[in-house]
Amino acid sequence: MPAFAATTLRIGTVLAPNDPMGQGLEKFKAEVEKATNGEVLVQVFHNSQLGDTTEMIDQARAGANVGTVTDVARLSSFVPSLAIMSAPFLFDTYEQADKFALSEQYLAWGDELKEKSGLVMLASNWYQGPRHALTQKPVSSPADLKGVRMRTIGAPIWIETIRAMGAEPTPIAWGEVYSALQLGSIDAAEAQPTAIKGAKLYEVIKHVTKTGHIQLVTALVVSADAWDQISPENQKIVRDLAVENGRYASQLTIDLGEQALADVAANGVTISEVDLAPFKEAVSGVYGLLELEAEAAVVNEVLGR
Repeated sequence: MPAFAATTLRIGTVLAPNDPMGQGLEKFKAEVEKATNGEVLVQVFHNSQLGDTTEMIDQARAGANVGTVTDVARLSSFVPSLAIMSAPFLFDTYEQADKFALSEQYLAWGDELKEKSGLVMLASNWYQGPRHALTQKPVSSPADLKGVRMRTIGAPIWIETIRAMGAEPTPIAWGEVYSALQLGSIDAAEAQPTAIKGAKLYEVIKHVTKTGHIQLVTALVVSADAWDQISPENQKIVRDLAVENGRYASQLTIDLGEQALADVAANGVTISEVDLAPFKEAVSGVYGLLELEAEAAVVNEVLGR
């Protein structure tokens, strides 16, 4: 151990330890501590031990040594362009999202985030999977979601996407989703396969419709105050390992996703494919509504399409 005090990064997640994000964070912890010779230590807190995602972001901004894995849309209140990462039907594959997350254009928005929010984005390629509709009744078109109170993430791009799909967006903390569905205070939710299984939502919903309306690409962010205590040499090590372990966790997400849906189906939930054309048409106006057409053009340019 070095003679001076080590810097500790405390990173929380709302997900279970066996979720791909949890496994990725534990691997990240081990590799950071080894590569920096113990000069940077990482503590990982699962299952909302440090609060909901929004609470952890607020703590980090207030100067607390807290980091988290967050959907990038939550950060768009500081840098509006970041909302594009959670735009509906934008990425077809994880590889596309990974390429864009490491592009010069996107990284510039990350630099802007530190200036405006006191948060440092270590990597934005932690893929949690496609978000599907979780309901009590079958869904075959946006019309079937009319009047349905659907839990979603409390950021404009998510809220407007769910509203455009026909449902009534209802932002609540992830840790409250199970009980809210059980008690009927919400009618539906939307989540990725590994999280549906991890939170045991198969116990309180009847249908999963594979809309894949948003690819949940998330970012590992930490408090700028804690980050600035790390030497430039170690900062590079930590950033590189954040990207590498983002890819590791993302591949786990992909590998485990279909099995998670099979397990959900084995618990009595109906898994349905659906014609996505009506949903894509329904949400097409979201880009204009939130003034994200320029950002969408940047994505298309980076991806060469």
